[in-house]
Amino acid sequence: MSQLRALLAHITNAVDALDKACAVSGTRIPDLDEPFNLAGETLSNDPAALEAAGTISAAALQMHAILATPRNAFFYSVGGQWKSAALRTALEAHSVEIIREAGPQGLHVNDIAAKTGIDAQKLGRCLRLLATHHIFRELKPEVFANTRWSTLYDTHKSVKEILADPDHKFVHTNGIGSLAAHLLDDHFKASAFQWEATRDPAIGKGGDPANAPFAVGITGGKDFWNWVEHPDRAYIHRRFDVGMRGAQAMQSDNTTVIALDWKSLPKDSLVVDVGGGVGSAALALARAHPHLKIIIQDRAPVIENGLQVWKKELPNALQSGRVQFQAHSFLTTQPQKNADVFFMKNILHDWSDEFSYKILKPLRDAATPKTRLVIVEVVAPYACHDPNDGATSDIVGAVPQEAPEPLLANWGIVNQTAYSLDMAMLNLFLGQERTIGQFDRLLKSAGWKIVAVHRQPGIDVAVTSGIEAVPI
Repeated sequence: MSQLRALLAHITNAVDALDKACAVSGTRIPDLDEPFNLAGETLSNDPAALEAAGTISAAALQMHAILATPRNAFFYSVGGQWKSAALRTALEAHSVEIIREAGPQGLHVNDIAAKTGIDAQKLGRCLRLLATHHIFRELKPEVFANTRWSTLYDTHKSVKEILADPDHKFVHTNGIGSLAAHLLDDHFKASAFQWEATRDPAIGKGGDPANAPFAVGITGGKDFWNWVEHPDRAYIHRRFDVGMRGAQAMQSDNTTVIALDWKSLPKDSLVVDVGGGVGSAALALARAHPHLKIIIQDRAPVIENGLQVWKKELPNALQSGRVQFQAHSFLTTQPQKNADVFFMKNILHDWSDEFSYKILKPLRDAATPKTRLVIVEVVAPYACHDPNDGATSDIVGAVPQEAPEPLLANWGIVNQTAYSLDMAMLNLFLGQERTIGQFDRLLKSAGWKIVAVHRQPGIDVAVTSGIEAVPI
């Protein structure tokens, strides 16, 4: 059977499976012309339907890779920056909200541009490129409407409110538009300097965030964290903070709960949430397992915000002392010497191996023989089938669910999010999303051995997993 026929068979079978799964669960296949509804996205909550949809998409995209002409393949490969630039222009011009208020009949680009005073022809060219990628629709010449994809970035605020206070456009939103603005600005600019920072013999092999592409090209040697805390960048800092909530809005809180068999821990076992921020992950844990004691560690200014969150969300946990906050930098000696679990969520991906070692080693030094380390992060899969390198073969859950041949093992572009995030971390911080092999080598260097990877069901490899490790 030719590869095209094999891919077509996968599509045919997956369409049948999708119809069956939707009939059983009541899941509705989305309409491209209808807006996103994060709370009601039933397809994402049905593993069987999601796997079928992923198979269809992966096979169709692989067919495109086979059949693309040289010119089409060339511009598809090198043209990502133009799409990103066009999307930033459209979003900064509040196009989604302006079009939404115009209604389903859409709006002429002259009227869209008039709201913000930008050049209509330039905006129209951006919208047309995006419409070619199903982000917006061109209903008739120069009349544009929203699609399912464009509405993902909707702040759901009125245009009048946004124009009256554009600096606070993303405040009191779900944060997804803010995350997009952060990625299309800070990350986009940093990516232009990736090669320059990588090839430099003086800094190219190091892991100091002050030598990241962002620092090399944008800040003159300041890492992102120091740069963004300057008072003149209050808008950028606020946009970043709200954007992190947007990242959470597109993930399940379930990862923290399934990252370990928490029920098996004795009453009053101590969980230390290292770099826990305001305690968002710990909230899910405290609610699901009230028998645990939790200490949330972070910088003092963050703790002040965290206390306010917990006083609102779970005040009894603070009042009883079951949950406490502690000012601490994870790059210094760990003060808690009797932890049953050291817990970290989305910490190491911000840091290179060089600095991640400096975070992990103090935890190993403070661990008891029975302490466990739980890391919640994306575990990026290899793009090959049967990725057993021997070193990780005894780790339960090391290999994720793979796509059937002749599809790429990692489901191809359907799962590009994990690798896009990896590039984002590289360019801003010199951090990374790691494979299981990279996690294994890093943790062993700091005295930890991975024993299991606790994954959420489904084929989305960008969903965070729980990595469980014990002291060597």
